[in-house]
Amino acid sequence: MKALEIIDLPPVWTVAAMAVAWFMAEVWAPLGAMLVWPGAAVMAAGVGLAVWAGLEFRRERTTIVPGRDPSALVTGGPYRFSRNPIYLADLAILAGWCLALGTLAGLVLLIPLHHVLTRRFVLPEEARLRAHFPDEWPGYAERVRRWI
Repeated sequence: MKALEIIDLPPVWTVAAMAVAWFMAEVWAPLGAMLVWPGAAVMAAGVGLAVWAGLEFRRERTTIVPGRDPSALVTGGPYRFSRNPIYLADLAILAGWCLALGTLAGLVLLIPLHHVLTRRFVLPEEARLRAHFPDEWPGYAERVRRWI
C-alpha cells in the first residue's frame, strides 16, 4: 500500500474526528464526566457492530479494505439491515467518544465524518459492487438501506 492509501482509510478519518472532539472537550466540556458510561456503551456498540461486520467479510472470504475488488457480495449478518454497518459503527464510535468526553458540541463532527465516509468510500464502493455483481447488487440495494 502506498502512504496515501494507508492514510486515506475510514479508521484514520474517524480517529482524526475523535482528536478534534478531544480538543473541543479541552476547551469546553460542560457535561464533564456525566456521560462517560453512556458514551462508553455507544462506543462499545460501535466496536461490536464493526467486529460483527468484519467477521462477515472473513466468512465470505472477501476483502474488507476499501478500494480493493471484492470477491463476494456480503449480505449476511449486519449487512441484512445496513449496506454500511462498519461506517455506521465509525459514526457510533465518534458519537460515543463525544458523549464520554462531555462535549455534546462535538457531535457536530458526525456531519463532516458522514460526508467524508459517503463521498470517499460508500459511493465508490457501491459503484464497484454494482460493476462486480450486476445481477445481485440491484436487488440487495433495493432491499437494504444504505445506512439504517
